[in-house]
Amino acid sequence: MTTITIPKNEYLKLIFQSKAYQKIASDFASQIIEKPVSIIVENFKNTGKYNKEFLEDLKNGLQDLRKSKVWKSK
Repeated sequence: MTTITIPKNEYLKLIFQSKAYQKIASDFASQIIEKPVSIIVENFKNTGKYNKEFLEDLKNGLQDLRKSKVWKSK
């Protein structure tokens, strides 16, 4: 293992930035992922950019995600 020495104020700045990033990422993910799958798929469908097969795959993927251990540990 290699040790790197930085000034304390730089260390504290990095800790602050890390915590801020984690909070933003967590809030962002929870707002998007907690929407019902049907609403997410409908929003994609309404753009007119995605074919039926893609939308079905998206729906199945989101449903699988919500059944996964990762989702349950949230």
